[in-house]
Amino acid sequence: MPTADAVRTALASVLDPEIRRPITDLGMVRSVDVDGDRVEVGIDLTTAGCPLRDTLTRDITAAVGALDGVASVNVSMGVMSAEQREELRTSLRGGPSPVIPFAQPNNLTKVYAIASGKGGVGKSSVTSNLAAAMAADGLQVGVVDADVYGFSVPRMLSVDRAPTKVDDMILPPIAQGVKVISIGMFVPPGQPVVWRGPMLHRALEQFLADVFWGDLDVLLLDLPPGTGDIAISVAQLLPSSELLVVTTPQLAAAEVAERAGSIATQTRQHVVGVVENMSWFTAPDGSRIEVFGSGGGAAVAENLSTVTGTTVPLLAQVPMQTSLREAGDGGVPVVISDPDSPAAQALRGVARALATRSRGLAGKSLGVTPVQR
Repeated sequence: MPTADAVRTALASVLDPEIRRPITDLGMVRSVDVDGDRVEVGIDLTTAGCPLRDTLTRDITAAVGALDGVASVNVSMGVMSAEQREELRTSLRGGPSPVIPFAQPNNLTKVYAIASGKGGVGKSSVTSNLAAAMAADGLQVGVVDADVYGFSVPRMLSVDRAPTKVDDMILPPIAQGVKVISIGMFVPPGQPVVWRGPMLHRALEQFLADVFWGDLDVLLLDLPPGTGDIAISVAQLLPSSELLVVTTPQLAAAEVAERAGSIATQTRQHVVGVVENMSWFTAPDGSRIEVFGSGGGAAVAENLSTVTGTTVPLLAQVPMQTSLREAGDGGVPVVISDPDSPAAQALRGVARALATRSRGLAGKSLGVTPVQR
């Protein structure tokens, strides 16, 4: 017959679908009762309306049911008390008060802010595909949709539910293996967001501090176009963040994109590279048609190298293709839905280049104490 210890060992293999940690470590296992070949497991959920309770029930039933001698498994769901939730929040955050983990000196998460000079260049599409590609390569990835007025990442990653709140802590939904947070998850469909600078700053701060991100390898921020409040707030709240500039080949768009990257000279950020989107269209006869001209991405990279005094590479030229647009509308990025296509290959190349870069020293303690002479 199974023992209670064997059941608890099996439960240690069950991860909470949102927090991605064993339910035994989170204090969610209230009780384990074994009666012959029948097992009853009591679980305390973080909230009464937990959207993934069915997933949790299925995973617990499968893990315990695989034990020798178990004929039936019954999962009884309850809800954590206020004291339990407080203990859980403190445990996850590492302290009672929320902090921005990515701003801490010893944090190793690579933070990339995806910027553009103007809208319509495919910045959100690039962000979504980079996130999905990195997650497919086994990395822990998070995305902050910081484009408060023009949020579109939830659709592009097929986020189909709202975040779960544990009092003042937010558990972000996971789609395509990526943790995602967006203001679009908190406003009714079709309702505009009419905010000024201070509210934008506070919203971004909450997305970074109040959301439980866990241990991320990479955090991507989809910035609004231009050099406004959000771009400045990102530099203030995330001093280790680096900029990735997205443009099109059109010289008029490239000139605007250059200004978006030049903000790094004032915010002390590093520009990691440039991605040229919509570079060309391949006609049925195999010829390339440069719908928006050519040379914009290379010009931005060259000019930003001069302005910043560092080497800013052109990381990729992403061709136009119907499947790229269809994938964004359908919620499955092209790097997943059509991985062998030219656009997917270009974006995967950027994702792997960014993922393998070493973290910069900005905001990191060097362990050096100045000596006065």
